Amino acid sequence: MRATQDQLTRRGGRRRVFAAGLLAAVLALTSACTDGEGGKPSAWQGGGESAPKAAATITEPAADAKDVPASTAIAFTTKEAKDTAVELKDSAGAPVEGALAADGKSWLPEGVLKYGETYTATVTATGDDGKPAQATSTFTTMAKPGKQVRVSSFLGDNQVVGVGMPLIVKFSRAIPEDYRDDIQRRMTVTSTPAQEGIWHWVSPTEVRYRPKEFWKAGSTISYRVQAGGLPLGDGWYGRADLTVDIKTGPAVIMTVDNKTKRMTVTKDGKVIKTIPVSLGKKSTPSSSGTMVVIEKLRKTVFDTFEELGPEEGYRTKIDYAQRLTWGGEFIHAAPWSEGQQGSVNVSHGCVNVSMKNGAWLFDNTRIGDPITVKGTERKLANGNGWTDWNMSWDEYVKGSALPYDPDAAASPNAEDAPGDTTESPSAEPTA
Repeated sequence: MRATQDQLTRRGGRRRVFAAGLLAAVLALTSACTDGEGGKPSAWQGGGESAPKAAATITEPAADAKDVPASTAIAFTTKEAKDTAVELKDSAGAPVEGALAADGKSWLPEGVLKYGETYTATVTATGDDGKPAQATSTFTTMAKPGKQVRVSSFLGDNQVVGVGMPLIVKFSRAIPEDYRDDIQRRMTVTSTPAQEGIWHWVSPTEVRYRPKEFWKAGSTISYRVQAGGLPLGDGWYGRADLTVDIKTGPAVIMTVDNKTKRMTVTKDGKVIKTIPVSLGKKSTPSSSGTMVVIEKLRKTVFDTFEELGPEEGYRTKIDYAQRLTWGGEFIHAAPWSEGQQGSVNVSHGCVNVSMKNGAWLFDNTRIGDPITVKGTERKLANGNGWTDWNMSWDEYVKGSALPYDPDAAASPNAEDAPGDTTESPSAEPTA
């Protein structure tokens, strides 16, 4: 069914157009008249009446097809059609909700179809003469597969995050390269206000989304992965769909300049605080680049003996810690270096601030707030944290499994939907 899946949803786009009423969706399209036998053309049987101008053909699933993936869409062609409606019913005659793809060539069910169930799809094309032409296809979905891939989100429903927060989706099994385009076509991001963005595969088990610029403050964002029943290679299938709704808070952005040993904090474009800092000393420099806050720990313990050895290692209680990298760079309060903050770098790579400023930062930042460090001896390595903003837009686009279409990359207004679970990061700290 790989070829089938490639026809199912729009290439590169993110908009969803939902069918009105009982799954009837209206769209101007082109098509071939059939007798309901899965795309076999038939002669007009209307007696003395003239044949309708419009015609329709269902190309997938074929009539009487068996073992159809539960993720299947209804792919069709039309001809001379002014209006086109798509309807899908189960064996009991109950309608299935769904939506036309934006290219008007397929219709995707709103959720995963039932396993081992028989469905009938009907496509009705109406020309400007007002006469409808129909095509139907009855098919049966596959039995529930034994090998299923779990899809999870780092973020949970209704979280409020910083404007640099990437959307992070993880898979419980590596997705082969030639299946990533299939799953990406079914990954939808909608936002209010609309913002241009794209998905980027950071590994075979993780894909992230970021807009071209930081999220706008106060954005409402919904992202959806329609993975349920979708073939994902080697006999594996997506276990379920995933939808998450989040919001962004104010645009709190931190900038640290090694030259001045100062952090400048802006909120919605206005400077609200300047903070003296001490960065990493020459032997353990801080990383220069754009990072985001990964996690916040009001109190923690930095234990680096295993990492640095008995001579350099230490075990220290830390207040107001905000992780920036997997390698262990944090913003945190460091009362022992307050005399050097603003003048000398003495840390092991972290951004040291005073207890007072550490408490203020902790109270005024969120997971996903961005920070850019400038002018240190070491560049931030991509992948050492959520470094999505450390790449140029052109570099980020290269990580997509689908060609980039600027006209289709702006996400439309978000819609409400249920959510999923979160996962927590872990790594060794520095100080």
